[in-house]
Parts: sequence; structure tokens; C-alpha cells
Amino acid sequence: MYKPDKIVVIDLDATCWGDDEIPIGSSVDILEIGICNLVVATGEITDKQSIYVIPERSEITPFCTELTGITHDLIREKGIPFADACKIVREQYEPEQRLWAGYGAFDRIQLEKQCRDLQVPFPMGNSYLNIMPLFCAKMKLTGMRGLKRALRTINEPFDGLHHNGADDAYNAAKVLRHILS
Repeated sequence: MYKPDKIVVIDLDATCWGDDEIPIGSSVDILEIGICNLVVATGEITDKQSIYVIPERSEITPFCTELTGITHDLIREKGIPFADACKIVREQYEPEQRLWAGYGAFDRIQLEKQCRDLQVPFPMGNSYLNIMPLFCAKMKLTGMRGLKRALRTINEPFDGLHHNGADDAYNAAKVLRHILS
């Protein structure tokens, strides 16, 4: 049964390399699932959290740590297997029954690919909303806008740290709230 009460907003951080060249034998691995809910009726953003994921097919590079703040120690302390992270998303947010969204296509594509590659059940439903082009259309902008720039366009501050999954999901939800208002 479809639940229209909330939109689940996600932002993924993943292993990355400064030269964008994935080393032979490695694959991009999700390191963090940032997630929150946008309550449709009120515009309230709730249930913000970071779910840290142990990479299975690649290493965290110094470039990745500098960009995201995710360290080996953080993953050792808080990281869980990808399948367990997907289970938490499914059980706590019920995204199979709701519209889910992200700022750009990377989050949907990477989540689908990693689930397929690791044979983990896809935790989300079929209804994905890409906030970025919707924002540009609403604002009558030519060319895509990054998340920080989108927030500046609507005179909203960026809350938290850029490239932190939970903070980016929260800020993407703020942009979506503006679109829906």
C-alpha cells in the first residue's frame, strides 16, 4: 500500500579517487547512507541519520576522507555491512511504500548498482524523484545547480557539513520542501 505522508530523502557518500579513475579490481562502494523524511503535510524534516557502511570492494582513500570526512576509524567504529544498512532503511523508513528522492541521479544509480552487484534486495520503491532537475524547472534555471547553490538561490542556509550524507539529505529535503510549497 502506498503511503503519501512522507517522502524519504537520501544522499549517499561513496568511495572515491582524486583522479576519478577506479583502480583495477575495485568498485565504488557506498560508505554512508544519509537519510531523512520530509513530512508532506507540514514540511517538517524528521528522522535524519547517517548509516555508515563497510566497503566491500574498495578502500577509503585520503582523497575520499578529505572530501567526506569518513575515516577508516569511523567505519571500524560505526560501519555495518551493506545488506544490514539496506535492512535498516527498509524497516525504519518504509521506502518501498513511499516516494523517495535525492539531489541528482547518482544516489539512485549507485544504490541500484550496488544492490545488483552484491545481490542485496533493493530497499527502495520504484518511485524516485530527482530533485535537481525539478528545482531547475521550478526556478526556470538553465543548467543544473549543485545543492549549495540551490539553497543560496532560495535564500536558505546550508545546515551542517557538505558531503556529509545526513546533512546533504537534510539540505536536499529543504530544497524539495521549497519546490512543494
